[in-house]
Amino acid sequence: MELTSITPLILTYNEAANIDRTLGRLTWAERVVVVDSYSDDATIDIATSYDNTELLQREFDDHTSQWSYGLDQVDTDWVLSLDADYQVTPAFVEEVHSLEPPPTLAGYRANFTYCVYGRPLRGTLYPPRVVLFRNERARYVQDGHTQRLSVDGDVSELNTKLKHDDRKPLTQWLDNQRRYARLEAEKLTQADDVGVTDRLRKTDVLAPLLTPLYCLFIQGLILDGWAGWHYTLQRTYAELLLALVRVDARLRDDSDPTREGTA
Repeated sequence: MELTSITPLILTYNEAANIDRTLGRLTWAERVVVVDSYSDDATIDIATSYDNTELLQREFDDHTSQWSYGLDQVDTDWVLSLDADYQVTPAFVEEVHSLEPPPTLAGYRANFTYCVYGRPLRGTLYPPRVVLFRNERARYVQDGHTQRLSVDGDVSELNTKLKHDDRKPLTQWLDNQRRYARLEAEKLTQADDVGVTDRLRKTDVLAPLLTPLYCLFIQGLILDGWAGWHYTLQRTYAELLLALVRVDARLRDDSDPTREGTA
């Protein structure tokens, strides 16, 4: 696959802690599209310091609309969709360059090495994601607090992992989790056909209890020192917050006198 046929696409909002490391590994691309939601930190200055980067700004409404807007700005056949805290390795670029996708293939899925302040973990709950795809054969749909890529065609697996290394301040992560928990709670309430993880979450008990055990002992993060504990505590906090939002909503509904009158 010719690298000139690929446009990396990135969304940003106050990603000064990450975006330089991400863009610094994309200098092989002729054009990188960054869609920014009016950051008020150094994100814009960093992004525009790269000659191959085109920064566009759009007021954020939801992830699906933001990504879809970004796809509309891409004029190459292939899109490399990256979060602002993903790092592309030289081995990844080499593998992509060696690809010879048949016409029926619509995209490629990548796994991730999760890093905590640059320290790679031996395991993660972070799911694989379709990151490289034909622009005309894929579109984003909203899925809870984030987005899901709907691909029309076959998807193959990449052998080389991307790095996920988010170094934004913990306070920013905590603020985001409150919003994510509300959106995930709405998704779970509306969903009937869910996978194993969401079935555990719908119990409002099992996911917060099992997450630290799974991270530390099944994934082996107890062997990764403080970085492993940091990740485990983050994931446990996220599950606890989601359970709390759902239980709080249930108790509020149970105490609503108008509901008693309509029962």
